[in-house]
Amino acid sequence: MKIGANMEQNAISIERDPRWQQVLNRDTAADGTFVYAVKTTGVYCRPSCPSRRAKPGNVSFYECMDEAETAGFRECRRCHPRGQSPKDLSQEVVVAACRLIERSDQQPNLDDLARSMGYSTSHFHRQFKAATGLTPKAYGAAHRMRKMRRELSRNESSVTSAIFDAGFNANSRFYETSNDALGMTPTAFRKGGENTVIRFAVGECSLGSILVARSSKGICAISLGQDADELLRDLQDSFPKAELIGNDDRFEALVAEVVGFIEAPRLGLNLPLDIQGTAFQQRVWQALRSIPAGETVSYSELAERIGNPSAVRAVARACAANKIAIAIPCHRVIRNDGNLSGYRWGVERKKALLAREAQA
Repeated sequence: MKIGANMEQNAISIERDPRWQQVLNRDTAADGTFVYAVKTTGVYCRPSCPSRRAKPGNVSFYECMDEAETAGFRECRRCHPRGQSPKDLSQEVVVAACRLIERSDQQPNLDDLARSMGYSTSHFHRQFKAATGLTPKAYGAAHRMRKMRRELSRNESSVTSAIFDAGFNANSRFYETSNDALGMTPTAFRKGGENTVIRFAVGECSLGSILVARSSKGICAISLGQDADELLRDLQDSFPKAELIGNDDRFEALVAEVVGFIEAPRLGLNLPLDIQGTAFQQRVWQALRSIPAGETVSYSELAERIGNPSAVRAVARACAANKIAIAIPCHRVIRNDGNLSGYRWGVERKKALLAREAQA
């Protein structure tokens, strides 16, 4: 009876310990922070060990492996706590795959890529997407576009040579996606927006100055700040050779619409947007637009919505990269603890926007 009572007491204590939930979840983030030992098997394991879960009454926690071995337990032969963790190993494989994609003249075949990394195709695809937020194919496309921007920025590089140097094997393959990726023709991008018309207007609202800019494709910038001149300088720096046109009565009506939404969120906002970003960023931004006014989500919840629950940091970076305030409502994303996180246009503006939407 005494042994049974002790096991029951130990089970209650273990179940109350937050580390037990990490063991049940096989939480790879907890690897390296502690180990757990099982009396009936005599082994100790890392929290993410895939072995069958022991009864909590037979479990004990240790701060480190040496402490568990001193207590008489031996290393698990399945999860190898003293070896490299599956998470670290997976990250190494993904990094190696990224470097291989970047060095290749053409996008590697998925089956060949997985085989070269020592994984099955389906397992490699899942691991790569979980680590980067993108499929290998989308990562390759994003890398080629980054290289394309860099090549176009070089004065001595022609558009044609930049296309092939970036890894596109035909002009047509590049031009199919160039407008979405660059926001303009490659020639115009290379010349700092030359021959591109961007209409803009500056207004005032309760949050300070606001600038709205639009290319032929749609809204390309909504910026908030204290100084209207500074907002305009930022737009000019982004497109130094574009033709910027202001004081357009019809376009100023769009600014009035955005200001109206800020002051009265219940009015709604439906603008055509010129969304430029990587494939992953665009997925995050589209998910942001589905969050109703008056509601908030955490970064982890947003990551789950796009099907990548482990890509929380990448989601946060995508929110920070958003240049279209209000219409792509990154202000509706908060920390897991409910506190406000950073905001490109100031945390106080974020707080004010959320307060108005909550009231509406």
